[in-house]
Parts: sequence; structure tokens; C-alpha cells
Amino acid sequence: RVTLLELIMAKVSEKNPVTSEEMNVFMRHADFLAGCFQEKCEAVLKLTSAADAEDEDALVTIRLLDVLCEMTSNNGQLEHLQVLPGLLEAAIDTLRLTHLAGKQAVNIFTATHAMTGQEEILHPAVGFKSHLIRLIGNLCYKNKENQDKV
Repeated sequence: RVTLLELIMAKVSEKNPVTSEEMNVFMRHADFLAGCFQEKCEAVLKLTSAADAEDEDALVTIRLLDVLCEMTSNNGQLEHLQVLPGLLEAAIDTLRLTHLAGKQAVNIFTATHAMTGQEEILHPAVGFKSHLIRLIGNLCYKNKENQDKV
């Protein structure tokens, strides 16, 4: 699943112009991926436990967030994703939960707390909060309704 998401990420982040047919496919994929993210977004919280550092659902959720961030960076897909019910709320709730989890244990979600001396921990969740903030920002871009929700 992670590899498939990485392939989708590569296709979405290409700078080549897309046809209307490809855009329709991206929209259907965006709906599906947003739904998956909404269902699994709390799986990342398992990563706060050292025993679950390789949890597959959590790793898939991290990749889903990366793909959604990239999709919302594209104006064609942005407007479609901005109106999806529950996506913004799921991102905000997950941000709150990761913030609380970071205060209660070692904060693996931000790069500043993942440093030990000169070495950086290469934990898969490093930067997760910043990607959540990017997604929330993208979903609020030029969208008064979403801005008011936040």
C-alpha cells in the first residue's frame, strides 16, 4: 500500500499538464484517498509507542497525508478536496491529538523534538504535524467557509 501511494504521489507531483480525463481519474482517487485518511488518521498515534514504530496502518496514513498535501497543492484538485465533507475536520482533530500525544510522551511528530545531539532520528512520523498544518492551510486557501471552521 505504501508503494502504491508513493507511485500516486509521483504521478500527482509531475509538472506535466493533465488531460480532463486524467483530472477526472485524479478526482475519483482523491475522494477515495481522503476517505481512507479520514478512517485511518488516528493510526499514527500508535507510533508514540516504541513497540508500534513500524505499524503498517500508521505508515500508510503518513503516505496518505503526503499525497493529499500534494493534491491540494494543485489548483485543479484543490477546489474538489476543499468541499469534501469531513476532511478538514479530520485533519484538525488529528492535529489536536498528535499535539497532545507529543506533550505526553517523546514528541516524534516534529523535527525539532526528534534531534538527539547531532543526530536526527529517522522516525517515519517526523514532520507529520507540519504536513497536517500544510493540508489544513491548503484546504483553507481562498475558501471562506473552511477558514471560518478553523
